[in-house]
Amino acid sequence: MNYEQARFNMIEQQIRPWEVLDSQVLSLLAVVKREDFVPAAYRAMAFVDMEIPLSDAAAHHQNPGQCMLAPKVEARILQDVAVQKHEKVLEIGAGSGYMAALLAHRAQQVITLEIDPTLAQMARSNLQKAGLYNAEVRTGDGAVNLAQAVSSNDPLHGPFDVIVLSGSVAEVPASLLSLLKVGGRLSAIVGFEPMMRATLVTRVAEQAWRTTHAWDTVAPRLLNFPEPSKFNF
Repeated sequence: MNYEQARFNMIEQQIRPWEVLDSQVLSLLAVVKREDFVPAAYRAMAFVDMEIPLSDAAAHHQNPGQCMLAPKVEARILQDVAVQKHEKVLEIGAGSGYMAALLAHRAQQVITLEIDPTLAQMARSNLQKAGLYNAEVRTGDGAVNLAQAVSSNDPLHGPFDVIVLSGSVAEVPASLLSLLKVGGRLSAIVGFEPMMRATLVTRVAEQAWRTTHAWDTVAPRLLNFPEPSKFNF
């Protein structure tokens, strides 16, 4: 398989037509080797427009959340949050470490949480092989109130410039919004099937947040986040 040709086709046929036009994002996608973050059994599908299972359970839909997001969704999230070199990033849902790798290329520091210990080790190993040492993988549940769960001298306490939820939630937890710096951005895919919305929340002041919904998609659920009824108004 010609990986470079497949990567080029992914960028030009999937990602650019999906309104990902930031030249820095497109250049990064050409550099970071997505195939190195895909389980060996699915390596030939690294550039296909689909979610890729990261475990046997996901492959058999027992836990469909353990997946890499489709390449165009990852790229659009990366474009939306517009990470800068001086910024500190928190990711919920490390998976194989690919999104953390993309974020680490643009950020000063990335902390990524993964609830599944096997996946956390996979992500850690993949990031080390890629030579990325400003991304720290922690085994943990991103659904807990992180502001209360860690000590104030732990970098996981925040605050963060960017928070990325690499999966969907029914609603964005206020506890995560409280970890944003003023000017910080949180990206999440919010809602219920068959239509969810890519949601970008920006903290514009100490007690004020601005929310935009730029595009629609569907993504597997992150584990343990609350599931209020979609019929609650």
